Amino acid sequence: MTRQHWRVWPSSIEVDKILAQPETHEISKATTFGGDDESWRRSRVAWLTENLEVRNMLTPYIDEARDIMGIDVSHNCEIQFTEYHASENGHYDWHHDVNYFHNEPFDRKLSMTVQLTDPTEYEGGDFHLDDSVEPLPSFSKDKGSVLIFPSYINHKVSPVTKGIRRSLVAWFSGPRWR
Repeated sequence: MTRQHWRVWPSSIEVDKILAQPETHEISKATTFGGDDESWRRSRVAWLTENLEVRNMLTPYIDEARDIMGIDVSHNCEIQFTEYHASENGHYDWHHDVNYFHNEPFDRKLSMTVQLTDPTEYEGGDFHLDDSVEPLPSFSKDKGSVLIFPSYINHKVSPVTKGIRRSLVAWFSGPRWR
């Protein structure tokens, strides 16, 4: 029997407060551990890691996921606001969120995605998890839904074909993977 490696919550996260945050941060072209290859990832991002209000909104979800999944993780996290524009073929090809080649005493352990855009405002931009036991439920695209999964699982965002898809992504760290 295969274990399910993700969890989705329909949420009460205050999306409008999150959407107001990037206005105070610089939105720039996204990069990856390997650089800025636009054939692999094309999106715009703003870092909200220092924003305690946003972090406090995410904490109850990560605490529950940590307990359910049994993954050792702290509240130490990175938070990124992301936009995928159809006019730019916004997408992010298959990848995982762990940088195994760094020298820090911790790794990204749990990845979180918060849907910030109503699904009627864009087309495409579907979130896919590799090796998933079952497809993501339809409410995972609802504005405010929260998806959490182990950071080592491959995932992608398919190209946005109409409109703009906005999401909040956070990575919570813990002791190095063994």
